[in-house]
Amino acid sequence: MKELTLQEIALLLQQKDNILVLMHKSPDGDAVGCAYGICMALRKLGKNCMPVCSDPIPSKYEYITSKLPPQEFEPAFIMTVDIADTQLFGEKTAVYQDRVDLCIDHHFSNTGFAKEGYVDGKSGACAEIIAKIIELAGVEIDQDIANAIFTGISTDTGCFKYSNASSQSYRIAADMIDKGADSAYINRIMFDTKSRQRLEIERLVLDSLEFFEEDKIAAVCITKEMMQKSGAADDDTDGIAGLPRQIEGVKIGLTLNEKDSGVFKVSCRSAGDVDVSGICRCFGGGGHKAAAGCVINAPYEEAKQRLVDAARKALKGEL
Repeated sequence: MKELTLQEIALLLQQKDNILVLMHKSPDGDAVGCAYGICMALRKLGKNCMPVCSDPIPSKYEYITSKLPPQEFEPAFIMTVDIADTQLFGEKTAVYQDRVDLCIDHHFSNTGFAKEGYVDGKSGACAEIIAKIIELAGVEIDQDIANAIFTGISTDTGCFKYSNASSQSYRIAADMIDKGADSAYINRIMFDTKSRQRLEIERLVLDSLEFFEEDKIAAVCITKEMMQKSGAADDDTDGIAGLPRQIEGVKIGLTLNEKDSGVFKVSCRSAGDVDVSGICRCFGGGGHKAAAGCVINAPYEEAKQRLVDAARKALKGEL
């Protein structure tokens, strides 16, 4: 992948039209905020531009998604945001994995799958990069764009609690508030509002809690049976990966989310003192030092044991 500067990207996007912006499957706030934020900005430049995701976007992001009416056009330029690897595209967007013209990302583990791109692993959220590109493109950030960017930064930094929240994260978020972002509403919806189904799935997940390595590793699971019993939808599990890490003394939190029989989506979390991206690289995944993910194809007990073994090595600095 050819590395571009932000100024070069802004100029490139000014020249392109009929743009698809792809986000990763199981979209989070950063993916949604980036994709919709850049699309809103490019439409203000008169471009045809649409965000696309393989999975449905959770309804809690409606305050962003409702602001961008659908467009139909033949894609001429394919762009990705917040995607580190083509494995994260999903079934619907996999058709584009060999056609990506531009990649904007903040994961050190980015595989360089696009023709051109920009990766800044020091940015707490990909939305921080998108905000810079929008301003360099000469687009005035209105309230809708500001809400999208603020959402990306706030969610990916855990409401500014995680170690990836830098002074830049705060500065850009503050700038978005100055431009109209409703930070109180966004943070309440993202962090302080839970459905009854969410509370029920949390209860079941905590019942699965196990500790290893003198309580330095904590693991939980989300099974399909739990989902059915609780009545929870996929978006009700957002943020659950952070639960094991909240326990005093835990260095590594592991969450195994059953997607199909013998297929587990894994989320690894730490407070930043242990690099969990190395754990996920063992299984073909990756991410950040404090937050990473992968997929393990194995029965639950085997998948859990393999994951805990890798976590033990990470604790010893052997990965």
